[in-house]
This record gives sequence, C-alpha cells and structure tokens, in this order.
Amino acid sequence: MIAHNDSSPHYAKEVRSAAELLRLHPGPIVVVAHENPDGDALGSVLGLTRALRAMGREVIAPMTVPRYLSFLPGLGELSEPLTSWPEGALLAVLDVDNNDAARVAGGDLSTFSGPVVNLDHHGTNLRQATAGVVDPAKPAAAMIVADVIDALGVEWSEAIATPLMLGMITDTGNFRFNSVTPEAFETAARLRSHGARLGWLSDQLSQNPRTYYLLLREVLGGLEFLHDGRVVLARVDEEMLARAGASWEEVESYVSMLRNAEGAQLAVMIKDYGHRVKLSLRSRGNVSAQNVAVALGGGGHVPAAGASIDAPYPEARARLDAAILAELTRSAAEG
Repeated sequence: MIAHNDSSPHYAKEVRSAAELLRLHPGPIVVVAHENPDGDALGSVLGLTRALRAMGREVIAPMTVPRYLSFLPGLGELSEPLTSWPEGALLAVLDVDNNDAARVAGGDLSTFSGPVVNLDHHGTNLRQATAGVVDPAKPAAAMIVADVIDALGVEWSEAIATPLMLGMITDTGNFRFNSVTPEAFETAARLRSHGARLGWLSDQLSQNPRTYYLLLREVLGGLEFLHDGRVVLARVDEEMLARAGASWEEVESYVSMLRNAEGAQLAVMIKDYGHRVKLSLRSRGNVSAQNVAVALGGGGHVPAAGASIDAPYPEARARLDAAILAELTRSAAEG
C-alpha cells in the first residue's frame, strides 16, 4: 500500500496505470536502469524483476554490475546488454529518464518501438513514457518501485524487499540526507517488515578491497580545496589506477567521503579518461550540485548529480570551474 502521506490521487493513479501495463502486457518485459548503476538502480531492477518473475512473467534484466554491488544478484539473474530487443517486449526503465538514451544502459533505445514504463525520481525527467511514475520528492526510485509492486498484488518476500532496501539506503545516504521524508521511513519500515536484510546490506557495503585504499592514497595526494574551502575537488586518471592496481569502479564512493570535509559545500570527483572526463558532484546547504551538472550538460538531484564532458581535462576543468563559480555566486546572492 502507498504510504499515507503521499497517497494523492494523481500519484496513486500513475502507480496503478504502470502496474496495470506491466501486469497485462502479454510479451516479455525488459527491465533496465542507467549506466554505471548504483544501489538504487540495481536494487530497483532486482526488486521489480523478482516481483514480476514471482508472477510467472518472462523478464530480461540486462545490467553490468559494479564489483562493490556484485554480492546481491543471483547467478544468471541479470544478463549482458542486449544487441536486439525481444519481439513484443515492454521496456521498464528505472531510476533514469527513458528519453535519456545516452544514459539508459542495457540496449539501444533508438531501436525500441514498444511500450515503455518509466519509474524515476529525477526532476529533469521529460515524462514521455507510455506509463510513467516520476516523483522528484521521492529520495529513491526504489520507493516508487515498492508502490508499483504493491499495486501488482504480488506476495512480498525477503528476496524482493532486500534489493529495494539497498536502493533506499544508497540514495538517502543511510537516511542521513535532507531529502529523507517521513514517507521514506514508512517505506523502509514496510520493506523491513517484509524481511529486508538491512544489517547484511550494511555489512556488505562497508567492505572494500585493498586497492580501494591504495587508490585513495593517490587521490588524496592531489586533493584541492577551492573557494576558501567551500569546494573540495579530486581527480583520478589511468596512471593513478595503474599505480594502485585499481579499477574505475573503486572511485565511485570517494565523492561522498570528500563531501564530509568540514566547511565543504560542494564535492567534485573527476574521472579523467584522457579524451573526456566524468564528474560526480555532491553538495549541501543552498549550493546545488544539480545546477553545476546541468550547466555542463548533465543532470541529477540538487544534492547529488553528475555530468560527462567530451573534452580533455584542461578544457573540461575550465568549464567546470566556470560552472562552480556561477553556482557559488548564485547561492551567495540568495543567502
């Protein structure tokens, strides 16, 4: 059941419409999320996939899972990216706008012409799916997926609830972010009552390989504090990875650590691939990581966003510095 403090007729109708399309579709269902999946993307995909399979549906879930989340999916539960879409398929796109072809992973969206269900919580979503539930007030897409599963009428199990709890703790920062609402606690309580393994998830997520720390030494060696400490910035390139024997996956969580620097309002983690850079941004207070990301062609949430720039690091850095300055100027003016 939908949490009582967000049971508006509009939201409830969208949830029912999405569930009905999933329930009545006669063909296979392909469930996808965004590239470089985080816990909310993986958790949402696994939760919905397991619920649909419990109903006897044919479900394909193409996803490349990062090492630090590989403890969750079962053997054969996820597939490699698709080179073609199954005939008569419905596409369920989770935790990303189905119109953002560059970010949706799992298959080539330009060749898909069937119905689409989109469950997302990003404010930049264009809301153009066949049936969509898009609610930026939800701190995690897993919350929307949980409501759709309720509407499907499938019997809950620990196997369905646990990945959705992963989505909750990932996108709420273990319920520490300002985006956490009373409804988020209600959803977490529902998942826990269904057997979600909260302690097990926390233990699994806290474990890091040795290379994580060797790469961290490299990252901290080039750490920058800018704008009187309001911005903390670090960069990783291929040479640093080689020295540490690490992979790009191990960079993902560093930005949250940088955000913990005292006085920092914006944390920036830069992946320098040589020909392009990828940015992960986290912010606090009235500084918006989303504004910086959007100015650079990316997107996300106000406290957590990202962008990719197809340019060498010096050029990308100049554009990043300009976007940061513009956002700091805006936030200072608004007080």
